Amino acid sequence: MQNDRVIRLYGLVALLNLVLLVVALIDCIATEEFAVRNLPKIVWVLLILLFSPIGAIIWFVAGRPQHAATGSGAAWRPGSGFPEAERPRPARTLAPDDDPAFLRSLARSRREDEDLLRRWEEDLKRREEELKKKSPPSE
Repeated sequence: MQNDRVIRLYGLVALLNLVLLVVALIDCIATEEFAVRNLPKIVWVLLILLFSPIGAIIWFVAGRPQHAATGSGAAWRPGSGFPEAERPRPARTLAPDDDPAFLRSLARSRREDEDLLRRWEEDLKRREEELKKKSPPSE
């Protein structure tokens, strides 16, 4: 009876060890080489395989990349001390029809296009007049 409990306990520990080993190994292999901390990636793989479960635990503590920012440069979180008026906010982009600078540039472009069209029409009229003066009236 007691022997069965010990066998089940060892089986459970072995299963947990295997799961931890596989998860750590997959995580290590899937991590980009530049993101691995403290040791080269191949050394981490060998540590995980040879020193199970300690190698896997050390990988999660010391080798895995840090994804969260730490220290004073960390991202703002609610309740971290900023008054509401001074809260950092992402830059808000305006739609083109709400952006005054864009609308001014459209008006300027439209005026320039109208001026260009007016100059072309004047030039066309001038050339037509010159052609009329050069060619004799046909009867």
